[in-house]
Amino acid sequence: MTTRAEILRLLSDGAFHSGTDLGKKLGITRAAVCKNVHRLAQSGLEVHRVTGRGYKLDTPLTLLDRAHLLKLLGGAAAKIRDRLHILDEVDSTNRYLAEHVAADMDINGAVCIAETQLSGRGRRGRSWIATPYCNLMLSMAWRFPGGPGLVSGLSLAAGVALLRALEEYGVSGGRSRHPASRDTGTSLCGVGLGLKWPNDVLWDNRKLAGLLVDVQGEAAGPTLVILGLGINGHISREDAARIDQPWADLQDITGETTDRNRLAALVMRRLLDMFQLFADKGFAPFRDEWQKRHLFHGRRVRLIQGDREFSGTAEDIDEHGGLIVRLAKGRQVFHSGEISMRLSR
Repeated sequence: MTTRAEILRLLSDGAFHSGTDLGKKLGITRAAVCKNVHRLAQSGLEVHRVTGRGYKLDTPLTLLDRAHLLKLLGGAAAKIRDRLHILDEVDSTNRYLAEHVAADMDINGAVCIAETQLSGRGRRGRSWIATPYCNLMLSMAWRFPGGPGLVSGLSLAAGVALLRALEEYGVSGGRSRHPASRDTGTSLCGVGLGLKWPNDVLWDNRKLAGLLVDVQGEAAGPTLVILGLGINGHISREDAARIDQPWADLQDITGETTDRNRLAALVMRRLLDMFQLFADKGFAPFRDEWQKRHLFHGRRVRLIQGDREFSGTAEDIDEHGGLIVRLAKGRQVFHSGEISMRLSR
């Protein structure tokens, strides 16, 4: 563990700790403490320094703990234990699995979780902004014997699994109290937790979580899927200023520090179940639930694809997870790709 990580663990209780006490506990000088605290602040954490009292985080943290996480996984721990990678810092959890475990024969259920993700990706080449040590950045890998065509709809199935995990965690309906996350446009306020085609989980019309699926494989198979997800546990003021869409985080929703170990365990169990069922039966077992939880179902939407734009009513999804939209000239099926969907104003 790095000195920076050790200092963070001492500060994670949200109380004041003097530079002298931190130095004694870690066997380093006060200057070294100051230097490492400064690096923590540069990473996006809000660290307060008060003369005579020391250093204090703006909000307490629950840091990832391998032993505790495996305990929370219960029976599922046996499937993940030897394939669980918990990192302090990584460029991308998806990329880590692609580079370090893709060649493993027994890859199904391999997981990478990181405290800090330097180059997290969202859909359409966008960056995923996540305050270090406060959010859940997790990827899981699975190899299917068939070709890539057989995994269509998997990102939607994963959305159902993620929604179930969040509900188990205790997320329900309500209205965000955070002024930075308010939406001034067309709103679905009050509808609570739900899905937005193709890869987002919303709470009160604000983005709470997102999914990204990387697929590698030949037409005849096998196909490697690396599913990445990000859940907003807590977004700092500095990071909030960089987000250009309405958002929500768990700390604001629940009023409590996010227990990322418990959340990660719930998510991993649900993803394992999802992958296993999808491998046997495809998207069909998830289709009805996804449709029921689609917040834009029956609503007027705009779909933006490059320099083209379509307007219509979101009616259904097909057996492959494509969105069926009624346009002026009839129904058309859209597949995720490089498409952005918004409510019509």
